[in-house]
Amino acid sequence: MTASPTPKTPISIYDTTLRDGSQGEGVSFSLQDKLNIAVRLAEIGIEFVEGGYPLSNEKDVAFFEQIRKFDMGKTKVCAFGMTRRRSMKAEDDPGMKALVAAQTPCCTLVGKTWDYHVTEVLRATLDENLDMIGESGAFLAKHSELIYDAEHFFDGYRANPEYAIKTLRAAAMGGAKWLVLCDTNGGSLPEQIAEITRAAREGLADFDVEFGIHCHNDSELAVANSLASVDAGATQVQGTINGIGERCGNVDLIAIIANLSLKKPDYEVLGGRSLTSLTELSRFVYETANLQWRNNQPFVGQSAFAHKGGMHVHAINKAASTYEHIDPALVGNERRILVSELSGRSNIEAIAGKHNLADDKELMNQILAEVVRLENQGYQFESATASFDLLIKRVSGKFKPHFETIKYRIVAGDRDVENNVAFAEAIIKLKVGDTMWFDAAEGHGPVNALDAGLRKALTGAYPQLSEISLIDYKVRVVDSASGTAASIRVNIESTDGKETWGTIGVSDNIIEASWKALVDSVEYKLHKEAAG
Repeated sequence: MTASPTPKTPISIYDTTLRDGSQGEGVSFSLQDKLNIAVRLAEIGIEFVEGGYPLSNEKDVAFFEQIRKFDMGKTKVCAFGMTRRRSMKAEDDPGMKALVAAQTPCCTLVGKTWDYHVTEVLRATLDENLDMIGESGAFLAKHSELIYDAEHFFDGYRANPEYAIKTLRAAAMGGAKWLVLCDTNGGSLPEQIAEITRAAREGLADFDVEFGIHCHNDSELAVANSLASVDAGATQVQGTINGIGERCGNVDLIAIIANLSLKKPDYEVLGGRSLTSLTELSRFVYETANLQWRNNQPFVGQSAFAHKGGMHVHAINKAASTYEHIDPALVGNERRILVSELSGRSNIEAIAGKHNLADDKELMNQILAEVVRLENQGYQFESATASFDLLIKRVSGKFKPHFETIKYRIVAGDRDVENNVAFAEAIIKLKVGDTMWFDAAEGHGPVNALDAGLRKALTGAYPQLSEISLIDYKVRVVDSASGTAASIRVNIESTDGKETWGTIGVSDNIIEASWKALVDSVEYKLHKEAAG
């Protein structure tokens, strides 16, 4: 008779991106941003979404009013606040009233655990603090599910373990269903977190409560600390998407969800849902917060499964698990093979596979030699895969240009005095087959004018080019020691609404470098459609 599988322990995920995450430097969410993120978190199955502190600003008050109009499924929206003021009854305290007025199914109450914090920051006695925790909890528990965040718990426990446990017991007696242990300074180590989590559970053994963990990342250990607490009995993890937050940030819930789901077979997160939307969620939050993606972010970063060294790619081609700890598709990411002077023939073969050229060893060597030659000039193909695609075609003799550049000229410095706007004008002459095409275009700067002029001159012959738009433009000096005569590397990212691609140009003339990248962008689009 086959034994029944041991049931997995469900671990609840509590997201505080909209409150703790917004305290990160450079992060500012509009009301609509907060609503959009909250709905997206509910869609992937996050159990708790903290919306903010309703007493702190009008935006958070509006958020709690608006979010009630959305179907959040089983996700519980939480309002966050502090214990009552020292000299005021809970029912009279404005903060307590604001939490109740938010009408959320769950309230998160933060209180002081560290005796030093109580006496030196609150200027209260230790007994007064216990009363504030218990009375605040009892008042809020009448209206919604209560989560108690024990601020500075690990510092407080190390300083005065008996009192730290008393604060948790006060919250439990006040009606808290969850007791969340906070490593507020982010300075604890995993073994300390595990030991103190176990001690807290033992100290509350006579209460029917669940424990959670809330770690900051000041020692780069937030993920390790949170997992250590889970192994010691915590069943809720609080954090933010991508780890955004004050100072060094909070624990990254992306890594927590992926590790618990894919690496810890005894636990279940998100109700056992697939994690294939994790990468998209990460980038959605980055873009909403107007932050750059962290390319080397584990699991979901653009470089998380990017392979550059020839030895690595050779192994990946034979057995992906040799240099990939999971299948990137499990978290919605993808493998990328990079090409550079560090590459071996394996890199070239991996990328050239779609051209059916991988069996031609001599051609692979020629392509690699051309990559090395161009990278010595300042080219870098890691983010310019479209230019590399065209390079393969050129070396293999399969490249047929769709047009020939006869000349281009930039006139810069024109100014609309009335509107205080400067313009540049591009005059372009091209040859398509036996036909000459001549046109001009204005732009906000020479590159914008070149981009507009190139596509305008070619649209008559290739109307599909009207679909292209330039979405990113980056310039880097390759050899700064040469001053204004240095080589310039220009990277351009383009899209036609269906695909995005990167191209590159290098020259000691920024206009020429930009032109090369623009031409490659157009040629890639035309070759792509011809192949299709």
